[in-house]
Amino acid sequence: MNKSAQQKAAHVTTRRLYDMKQNGEKISVLTAYDYTMSRILDRAGIDVILVGDSASNVFSGHNTTLPITVDEMIYHARAVVRGVQAETGRAMVVVDMPFMSYQLSGEEALRNAGKIMKEHECDAVKMEGGRTIADTVRRITDAGIPVMGHLGLMPQSIYKYGSYKVRAEDRAEAEQLLEDAAALERAGAFAVVLEKIPSSLAGEISGMLSIPTIGIGAGVECDGQVLVVNDILGLNREFHPRFVRQYADLNTIIEESVRRYVSDVQSGGFPSAEESY
Repeated sequence: MNKSAQQKAAHVTTRRLYDMKQNGEKISVLTAYDYTMSRILDRAGIDVILVGDSASNVFSGHNTTLPITVDEMIYHARAVVRGVQAETGRAMVVVDMPFMSYQLSGEEALRNAGKIMKEHECDAVKMEGGRTIADTVRRITDAGIPVMGHLGLMPQSIYKYGSYKVRAEDRAEAEQLLEDAAALERAGAFAVVLEKIPSSLAGEISGMLSIPTIGIGAGVECDGQVLVVNDILGLNREFHPRFVRQYADLNTIIEESVRRYVSDVQSGGFPSAEESY
């Protein structure tokens, strides 16, 4: 089997994620926004790369995810897809549909989802919401575009919530979330992200659905986990939620490296004779 055939055979698909849930295999998901990082994540064996609208925060410096546009998401997605294709080609690439790209009408949502899929060959799109977007999810999936749902704390609705506190702690909201999750599955979603909800509720939803749940601050009973790659690498010193586990302190490493470079340039120690032509 040649390299391209091996890559194609190994590529993670919606069916593969479904089978992982049925077999009790946990699904690993991280965000990425550029070519270099996506190459590293794919090479390291990540199952799914989410081109998150969190790029609005960690890449562009906005306070919320709301300002990022469809065209900006496509820009990031193109780079990520190229990065995956340059490595093993295994990771699935899912792209967030940004704020107001799907809320106005099902027709506009389908048009934007199609544009995202056509312009960079990603594998799926992700949308926030439950019963209110179920008809739109059905319309998009009927067109052949896989949709990942997102429930619980939904960052695109942050001004509605007024805070980033845990959602569905009371039973009334929990019952609504259960109904939303069931509606997304009926509409054809292939997976659902559960953000910042009680772990007991996440376990209840995971047991109820046949499609995988991907948790972020939702406990270990979810079928998989997702985090922002900048957070696990310690690139952001200001953001320390309890659900993030930091695996490195690249902020310090990068800063110290740059300080050494500045010092070497100022002292004339760089470049050396060996580093010159």
